[in-house]
Amino acid sequence: MSAQGSPFASLTSDDLVTGEAVALDLPAASLGSRIGSGLIDVLVTLVLVVVFILFLGIAVLQTDGALAHVAFIGTLITVFLVIPTTVETLSRGRSLGKLICGLRTVRDDAGPISFQHAFVRALVGFVEVYAFTGAPAFFSAMLSAKGKRLGDHAAGTYVVRERVRLRLSPPALMPIHLATWARSADMARLPTSLALAVRQYLGRAQTLDPRTRHDLGSRLAADVATYVSPAPPGGTQPHDFLAAVIASRRERDSARLEREAVMRNRLTGER
Repeated sequence: MSAQGSPFASLTSDDLVTGEAVALDLPAASLGSRIGSGLIDVLVTLVLVVVFILFLGIAVLQTDGALAHVAFIGTLITVFLVIPTTVETLSRGRSLGKLICGLRTVRDDAGPISFQHAFVRALVGFVEVYAFTGAPAFFSAMLSAKGKRLGDHAAGTYVVRERVRLRLSPPALMPIHLATWARSADMARLPTSLALAVRQYLGRAQTLDPRTRHDLGSRLAADVATYVSPAPPGGTQPHDFLAAVIASRRERDSARLEREAVMRNRLTGER
């Protein structure tokens, strides 16, 4: 069984992976926080409607009814479609309500939304939130695992919490008895899923029972061994081997980044 099949190797669509193979989960916003941010946005929108109507009412007071009707339609389009689309596009997924509640709209693959996503959300949102008083949005969010309203389903987006405290396990330390071997060994870059599996295993090894820890470590070590040459000294425990590989890769990457920074400073004349 490969590491990709282990419980520590799974990556979901909500995971972003950093250069050190750390998965940063983007948890979907709760229904309560979405309702709170939605109420703020609705209140702001209604205030804008009133302000625009009063302003246009005064402006077209001396004109005919046809012009007033056109101005009214233009106001609705501007307030309910143009402004929300522009705000979410420029802010990369944050309306005023989301900003206050610490939320952000992202694509299903956790990337930033574009104009198209924001436009579809605003267009469908006018129907489900304002035309039907929010009932379709509420029930859709309740039935969706990610709290998606209909506009999110149509646009391929969902809302996540931005203010999430990251709890990353401490980096693996180099086992002293493997330091000499690790410095001279040839280590290729590990695939992201495998590196993530090893990092998760090392961070949780102490919480596993001895048999599970040994079996899972052995499987991961077998997968990692294909990227390392020569093999570690005989009798090396899987946990120590994995820790040595991860620690050595981190040291080598840090040294490489330092060399690149020095070279860049030389070329640009920076000190």
